Parts: sequence; structure tokens; C-alpha cells
Amino acid sequence: MAFITVFSGEFCSAEEIVQNVAKKLGYNVFGSELIERASKNFDFEEEKLARAMTGYIGRLNRLTHDWEKSLVYIKSSLADILKTNDQIYHGPAAHLIPENITHVLRVGITADQDYRVEQAKRQMGLGAKGAAIQIQKGDQELAKWMRQTSSVGPWDAKLYDVKIPLPSNSINDAVDIICKNKKRDALIPTENSIQAVLDFQLAMRVNLELLNQGHYNCGVKVDKGKASIFISQKTVPTGALARTVHSIRFENLETDVHKIAKGIPGVSSVEIFPGAGPAKKIRTLLVDDQQDFVVTLSERLDIRNIPSDVVFGAEEALTYVNTNEPDVMVLDLNMPGLGGLEVLKRIKKDHPSVEVIIVTGHGEENTEEAAINLGAFAYLKKPVDINILSKKIEEASQKVQQALGEEEDKGKDR
Repeated sequence: MAFITVFSGEFCSAEEIVQNVAKKLGYNVFGSELIERASKNFDFEEEKLARAMTGYIGRLNRLTHDWEKSLVYIKSSLADILKTNDQIYHGPAAHLIPENITHVLRVGITADQDYRVEQAKRQMGLGAKGAAIQIQKGDQELAKWMRQTSSVGPWDAKLYDVKIPLPSNSINDAVDIICKNKKRDALIPTENSIQAVLDFQLAMRVNLELLNQGHYNCGVKVDKGKASIFISQKTVPTGALARTVHSIRFENLETDVHKIAKGIPGVSSVEIFPGAGPAKKIRTLLVDDQQDFVVTLSERLDIRNIPSDVVFGAEEALTYVNTNEPDVMVLDLNMPGLGGLEVLKRIKKDHPSVEVIIVTGHGEENTEEAAINLGAFAYLKKPVDINILSKKIEEASQKVQQALGEEEDKGKDR
């Protein structure tokens, strides 16, 4: 029987569609239950698991490794569920299932903005503006999650066997489409697809043991018992002596990882590869009350591989930074309510490691001097040159990462 996954944004009627499909096919549904299972299986806080599935990686993660733990715990629990038939999973973890497990029907459900706003208004009692903000927040979390776990965006066509847009399709249409596609011959479990499930489960057992032994920087793939382990590394330092020390450390790490993996029942061989791991994404927050401007700016930065989150006011920016500290903030000075300079002052006081780039259309010379004195990384005037802004964001992020690396090295030397 085909396993079904459903990925959707909020307020796309996906919950209703999933329940109707389950009723029609006699399937079980799980969503948040995945987090509950992972929490119970690994004695790990549900709150941390749920937060990880919004793409949140805390600045203290370099010490706690809660993100890496959460991802392995979630994937391990998902691999365990794949052993059972007649299941529908609805949630962000849908894309964690390896592509070579072919008896999975992968469904994406979307809806246009007007439809989603009406659903949010009805379900949450919000006005149109509040509904739009809630939708945007949910979409940002999904995009952030995908940036952390995948090389493509959440709606890339290659992620899905079928994408269903609403309201051009009704809820009943969507149910019929899923049930019809579930019967496709390509979704019949094959020997290779079943083996891929076993390989996924074994890879997670290896990953778990590596975590338990303190190795948080490893990716694991298994092919019929043959384990390939990818060890992420920092950039190799310059200088002959530094490179030699780095090489010796990696060889010792490689030996330890090989020994651990080879000791897992079911692993027939182990091959280890040095890998840079996922490219470091700059965590950027854009703050401006001119919604059209800042959304367009976010889109232009995304094209340059600088994904960003967007908020439309000073108070919202402060709340955001308190819960999800970015590397870089691009801040407008002239906003209703709390002024940009006051926001800058508070950010540098409470979150000094956040680099703030001022972008304003109303700045004066004394304002620029005040901003720099308060700790602004750069001061740019509108209309801003996107290439200059991109360069400044990258330079600011490099400064943040360098400071974090120095802090981490000091901690190791204590």
C-alpha cells in the first residue's frame, strides 16, 4: 500500500482534505503525533522539536546542538513509521523521506491568497490584515525549514507527485485526485523501495549512535548495508602548520566515526567523505513599514541567495529578534511609533552580536553619525543599490560568523 505525505501552507484546507482521504481509504493520519513520538522515543522536549520544524536554529545551537538532535530524532521517528502501511503524514517533515522510497505519494496542496485570507478570518476571527500577517508568518517558517533541510524551495515541482491548487479545485476534487493517484502502478511497493526504507532506518540508527558519541556534524546514507558518512568541516585554515593540524584532527575524527558506524548491526561497510555540508545561509531580517518595498527587496535578495524574513514595524522587529536572533538586520529609520534609532539602540544593547544595516530615504548627516555611534554596521540611502546592499549583508554576516567562531574556539581552549 502507498504511503501518503501531504505538505501545505496554513489555511489551505489541507486538514479537511487529509481527513476525508483517510476516511475514504481507511488510512491513519498523523501530523503533530510525529513530534510526540520523537519526544517520547528520545526523551527530548516537544517544544524544541516543534521549534526546529519552523526552521529555527538558536544562536546557542553551537553549544547545545538541539537543531541537529531534533532533525535526527524526527527523521528516526519518521523512518520507524514508514514500516507501517495505510498511513498519511501531513506536515513539514514530508520532504525528509528519501526520494528512493518510491511507494510514497507526495502531495502538495496550495491555495491563492484570497482563499487563505478568508479561511484565516473564519477560523481565527481575524481581520484581513491580521489574517495576511498570520499567513505570511507561517509561510516564512515553512521557507526557513526548507532552507535548512533542502536545496530547493517548498513548492519546487520536483518535490511532488501531484500538486493541488485551491480554489480552482474543490475540497472534494482534491480528495478524488489523491485517491486516484494513490492507485498508480508506480506507487506499488517494490523490492528496491522496501530496501530503501530499511536503508533509511539503518542510516538513522547510525546517525543516532554518532549523536550519542558527540558527533553532530555527520550526514549518513546507507545503500544495502553500505554506509556513506559525510563529515562537515569548517574551512581548512591557511598556513602549512595549520593545515597539518587540521588534517591530523580530521584523520582522528574519521577513525572514530568509522569505528562507531561499523559497530552498528546491519552495517556491512563504511566509507567516509569530508564534506562542507549545507552552504551557510545568512540569517537576515528586513524591517520597513513600506510593505511593497520590503517584500520586493526580499525577493531580490533571495535571487542572490540571501533569504530573508520580513516584518513591517519596530515592535514586531524587537519581538522577532528576541525569539529568533538573525545575523543581520536591515532597518528603516522612519517608521510609525518607535523610531529606527531607538530600535537600533535596543538591539545593540540586548543583542550586540546582531549587525544592523540602516537603509533610509530621509537620513541626514547627523543621523548617519548617530547611527554609526550606536553600532550600525553600515548606513545606506534609498533608493538602495541591491548589489551594494547584498555585499554589505555578506560582510556583516562574515563578521558575525568570525566572532562566533572565535568564541567557540575560546570555549574549547578553556
